[in-house]
Amino acid sequence: MAELPDEMIAIDPAEAGGPEVLQPVRRPVPRPGAGEVLIRVAAAGVNRPDLLQRKGLYPPPPGAPSIPGLEVAGEIVAVGEGGHAELIGQPVCALVAGGGYAEYCPAPSGQCLTVPEALSMVEAAAMPETLFTVWTNLFERAFAKEGDRVLVHGGTSGIGTMALALAGLFGLDMIVTCGSVDKCRRAEALGASHAINYEAQDFVAEVKRLTDGRGVDIVLDMVGGDYLPRNLECLAEEGRHVSIAVQRGPKAELFIPMVMQRRLTLTGSTLRPRPAAFKSLVADELASSVWPFVERGQLRPVIHATFPLAQAADAHRMMDSGEHVGKIVLTMG
Repeated sequence: MAELPDEMIAIDPAEAGGPEVLQPVRRPVPRPGAGEVLIRVAAAGVNRPDLLQRKGLYPPPPGAPSIPGLEVAGEIVAVGEGGHAELIGQPVCALVAGGGYAEYCPAPSGQCLTVPEALSMVEAAAMPETLFTVWTNLFERAFAKEGDRVLVHGGTSGIGTMALALAGLFGLDMIVTCGSVDKCRRAEALGASHAINYEAQDFVAEVKRLTDGRGVDIVLDMVGGDYLPRNLECLAEEGRHVSIAVQRGPKAELFIPMVMQRRLTLTGSTLRPRPAAFKSLVADELASSVWPFVERGQLRPVIHATFPLAQAADAHRMMDSGEHVGKIVLTMG
């Protein structure tokens, strides 16, 4: 193992609260366990689950660090027991269950992807969480295929912009919803065939109009709550609905005969609590099916803003405001 410092700067709030609890503190540098590598972090992505964790609404899964942060990019500086020393020095990005808001972060080696020259470290840090999420839900759970029409809520979010990017590569026709005219224009510039301003338009009526009454093949939903029955109205026969978050609440009421008569499929998933073995399989699929596009510079994330680690509170304030388009990233330099 390479010589490592004893301590590092991290964001590790002692209590739940507003963005102001995100203050730099000193923590011991973690050591990688068996099957893990230690990454000297260059950049870390900010995601909505980080905000929920900060508020005390989304505790880390058992064994995960209390330090927030679900994706990082940097250089491998140490390997755990049984690891391959030749990995040291490699630039990687990784999906992690926590620990990203720090100068050093352990990661399961199977959840790392090599950062190609086509990507900056900031871009690489903005990839794993949304890429793993969109791939597993849109392509694995909803079986998206070329020509499918897809409705995505939050078209300019990190998830939405990644879905638009993958749709362009795999031949999907994307309809998205956004909260303003400006965001609708941004979404269309990023590849959406149509963007619906949910503040001014009924998205159910618009989807029916845009599809000549047929509906979409897939809905990728981060909203939940009262959106669920409305989403089902947007689906075509044999349509698939995938739930990945519940921003408007965890409960909904739906008309079951519509599900039966139109042979709809309702599914969903979470990512953070899934075992490393599952995430490693997803990483292998991404390495073969998606990463070649990244290496050729054909797939990269939309970056809205970067903040130094010490300004993590400002990064959360920006995400709380909902004004961002794409990803917000923390940098360690």
